[in-house]
Order: sequence, then structure tokens, then C-alpha cells
Amino acid sequence: MSTPVESRQARVIDELRVFIKKVLSDPTIAVKSIDIARKYRSEPNSDELIAREISANTTIRIPEKWSEADHMFLEIIDEVLDDEEALY
Repeated sequence: MSTPVESRQARVIDELRVFIKKVLSDPTIAVKSIDIARKYRSEPNSDELIAREISANTTIRIPEKWSEADHMFLEIIDEVLDDEEALY
């Protein structure tokens, strides 16, 4: 029997696997997601705006109540933009 922590980790891993498969099957998802994040990054509630627009314009669905994987995806997008800014 698994512990609650192990169950939660398994759920996050399963969700990330589905996400990675979507990104690999449609390479425009990553580009669109970064473009959307650039557009809203400086706005108040930027994560909500980014999540909503990514859901509306890609096959990635980020529900109103975010999972750990959804939070992780949005954090990674922010890190990518931070890295991008550091290059320039």
C-alpha cells in the first residue's frame, strides 16, 4: 500500500507524462506557451491569465483549480523567461 505522499507523487508523474506526450506530439505548444507567457508576464495575476490563454489556444488544459503539475508547468515557463532575460 502506498502512502499519501507516494500517491500524490504518482499522480503528478502521470499528469506530467500526459503533458510531455502532448508537447512532443505538437511542438508548437512550447512556442505558443512561451509567447503567451511573454504577453502576460508583467500583468497582475499573470499566472491565471497565462493558464487561461494556454488552455484556450493549445491542447493543454489547465483547470481553474490547479494541480501540482499545473503549478510546476507555470513555474517552469517563468524560469525559461528568466533565463531568456538573463541572456540579453
